[in-house]
Amino acid sequence: MKLALACLTAAALSAPPAWAEYLIPLRTIRAKAIVNAEDLALKKGEILGALSDPAAVVGQEARVALYAGRPLRAGDIGPPAIIERNDLVTLTFRQGVLTIAAEGRALGRGAAGEAVRVMNLNSRTTVTGRIAADGSVEVN
Repeated sequence: MKLALACLTAAALSAPPAWAEYLIPLRTIRAKAIVNAEDLALKKGEILGALSDPAAVVGQEARVALYAGRPLRAGDIGPPAIIERNDLVTLTFRQGVLTIAAEGRALGRGAAGEAVRVMNLNSRTTVTGRIAADGSVEVN
């Protein structure tokens, strides 16, 4: 059994690598810019962790600078931010039927579902909450 496993492992190691297509930007895309279809191309090669589906990338925001010809990875892109630093936002707190709303100033930027720090403008207290799809921040 060990001999068969050793032969199988040796055969797997000597097999040629599998080639696949991966996405590359055609131009340098600055951080915080939205990626468009005309910004991308597919390239053949062997890159672990590189993205290959253009539909998953188009419309996303560059989290870091994307350089022409370099493979795109999942951490390089994300959903577009709907709250920018210093934006005025509505803070909401819900507990059962009780809902409290207050005005706040965003201390960071983020997309729906991400955590962001916000300063309550009435009390000057800093709280952390989740960004809702409507741009408000829900505090627990």
